Amino acid sequence: MVTSAHDTVLVIDLGAQYANVIARRVRERHVYSEIVPHDISAADVVARGPAGVILSGGPMSVYADNALRIDPDLLTAGIPVLGICYGHQLLAQELGGEVTRTGRGEYGRTTLRADPDSMLLRGQPTDQTVWMSHGDAVTRAPDGFRVIAATDDTPVAGIEDPQRGLYGVQYHPEVSHTPLGGVVLDTFLSQIGARRTWTAHSVIAQQVDAIRAQVGTGRLVCGLSGGVDSAVAAAIVADAVGEQLTCVFVDHGLLRHDERRLVEEAFGAYSDSRLVVVKAADRFLEQLAGVTDPETKRKRIGAEFIRVFEEAARDHAGDARFLVQGTLYPDVIESGHGSAATIKSHHNVGGLPDDMAFELVEPLRWLFKDEVRRVGEELGLPPEIVWRQPFPGPGLAVRVIGEVTAERLDLVRAADRVVLEELRRAGLDRAVTHAEADADVEHVWQSFAVLPDVRAVGVQGDERTYGYPVIVRAVTSEDAMTADFARLDWEVLERIANRIVGEVDGVNRVAYDITSKPPGTIEWE
Repeated sequence: MVTSAHDTVLVIDLGAQYANVIARRVRERHVYSEIVPHDISAADVVARGPAGVILSGGPMSVYADNALRIDPDLLTAGIPVLGICYGHQLLAQELGGEVTRTGRGEYGRTTLRADPDSMLLRGQPTDQTVWMSHGDAVTRAPDGFRVIAATDDTPVAGIEDPQRGLYGVQYHPEVSHTPLGGVVLDTFLSQIGARRTWTAHSVIAQQVDAIRAQVGTGRLVCGLSGGVDSAVAAAIVADAVGEQLTCVFVDHGLLRHDERRLVEEAFGAYSDSRLVVVKAADRFLEQLAGVTDPETKRKRIGAEFIRVFEEAARDHAGDARFLVQGTLYPDVIESGHGSAATIKSHHNVGGLPDDMAFELVEPLRWLFKDEVRRVGEELGLPPEIVWRQPFPGPGLAVRVIGEVTAERLDLVRAADRVVLEELRRAGLDRAVTHAEADADVEHVWQSFAVLPDVRAVGVQGDERTYGYPVIVRAVTSEDAMTADFARLDWEVLERIANRIVGEVDGVNRVAYDITSKPPGTIEWE
């Protein structure tokens, strides 16, 4: 939780696919937003003093036996509330309105008839396109509410009671498929008087003050991987405490091609802090020997990282007792935050050992990836660092399905190099093109190769082979919480496949993953 002078909008997660998108859309409007579980009490909400609350959508019916509810006192606590989709229905039902199973669900683009004289939709066109995804519908607004929108199948698609600061819309204003959705959020934020103070500059200033207060004159080590997260975290801490920081790069053998050289060269371009390189490939492979379960992999890697950092702190950083990590908000959410389900234990969150001696310093813990990039730009980091593709903390270990061995790492590393080279050649890697890139080009957020734990029959040089297939993964995204598979040109895919089969000995087949997130994740493990 961010404790500062920033006004906050709490997003109550009612099981929505898009709860994180709602929070991001609010932050894009320079108001801090945070996701909280549905069972948070009204008293806890009031104690946090938010400027407003947004009730997210959700996959359930309000009539389901296991339907997620909120503390009803929240709606009478005097805090402005905006309900979206399921949140709109729940708000209406809790306050005495009627929600009906009409049997006429709305999914996808839908024509909405809006009331341009209403407070929430003021000035908007009467007829507009919105994105719907619901089965039940509000058919009678609660007493005191004005109906401000409708569709052919949903008579109460928007309601408001400005006197009580309560609003609801059946559609999803947070998604890009609702063209005027951002205007709805802007209007709500303005109506509740939320100050627009959440900026990259304010984040830096706040974190510099927080770091100085936390560490005093103590020494710190930072796990520097070369990715944007750890680089930005290191830069903020360096601004705060300067020579008290020692950065540690762990060559754990799970890296991409030529990663160590690139990190050592790039590091000198943006920081005067000392960099220590620790060679530890053998000890990480030893920890992974015989391990096939992905959660066990992540936890063993996370624990071994801590052991390496503890040794580096003792040997190179004057027994530093603070560890700087580039942990992001999506890492916290996916590792099981509050009542949220654990998607996967990130090595820097759920993978940390219980006996860790360090106190953590995590200046990015409440930021989404796009916010981290904006902070990096504000700090003056070079574009090749700010826009570099994300790379998982456990490295290639989560791209080798099954047991991780030196041989299998060599295979996936070589295939991964081909994927990156061909996407750069095609002008699709934002790390190369930076902000000068053609705005019409959809850049790849992340791309890599995966080595599954199977073999396939092939024919190479008129001989039968029994080698590994490689799966190519490329996605577009803004914050890694949701992602879509990249629609790569067939010629690009063909070059990737031909080069991998021709250059990577032991691979005889290439497949392309066209799964979005959700239902999949970006990484395979």
